[in-house]
Amino acid sequence: MSETMIEFRHVQKAYGSDNIIEDLSFSVQKGDFVTMIGSSGCGKTTTLKMINALIEPTAGDIFVDGTNIRDCDPVQLRRSIGYAIQGSVLFPHMTVEQNIAYVPNLLNKRDKKRTALAVDKWMRIVGLDPSLKERYPSELSGGQQQRVGIARALAASPDILLMDEPFGAVDEITRSSLQDEILRIHRETQITILFVTHDIQEALKLATKVLIMDHGKIQQYDTPTRILQHPANEFVAKLVRRERHTCLLDETRIGSCEFSRAACGMVRAPYRG
Repeated sequence: MSETMIEFRHVQKAYGSDNIIEDLSFSVQKGDFVTMIGSSGCGKTTTLKMINALIEPTAGDIFVDGTNIRDCDPVQLRRSIGYAIQGSVLFPHMTVEQNIAYVPNLLNKRDKKRTALAVDKWMRIVGLDPSLKERYPSELSGGQQQRVGIARALAASPDILLMDEPFGAVDEITRSSLQDEILRIHRETQITILFVTHDIQEALKLATKVLIMDHGKIQQYDTPTRILQHPANEFVAKLVRRERHTCLLDETRIGSCEFSRAACGMVRAPYRG
């Protein structure tokens, strides 16, 4: 039986008379990789920030691992949830090692050995060479900075990782590499991930479930395959129209796909290897 890690119960968020979120109810199971996508201003980032109490809901309840976050110390809650955003936003005056060690140092107090082991572990997992430890963010490439940001978000070994368009500021090749890395990390750790993106290809590639929003409401919440095969409404159908005509088989079977362009030498990279 699946264990519910995050649950929204009739959550609303308004700023004055402007309703950003009208009535949001959904749950995320432990180990899910949920991507969130929708029109600009639809409430994706607001939803994400309510999970770690960066934004407080106007009404309704949010539960994290069975506990209503209204009953939690916001600081302690945030220390138990990894958070990675676009551009990584590293501390510029700290080295790579110091950036990654920031939260573990707060949690481990004087246990420097434990913190050092955590830094080494997550640098290895996100694909950062140990020689980068003493470098500063300004000395890193965009892709390296983003990897440091992910390592910092994971360094306290949280059960939940929130990611807000984390790969939006890097080039296409680096973006693809980072997508592969986060998929590998998810497979290895089974951490619960909520990932905001504006890219439907990215949403479908990464997710075990996709949450599609428009004007503060859920339009569909399902697996990538079911969303592609059975769009819930016209909004979803328009969003995934191009992707529905893309072969999702791996390269060894792509020739048998009715949507494959292999015959004319225009094979797209598959979503899942």
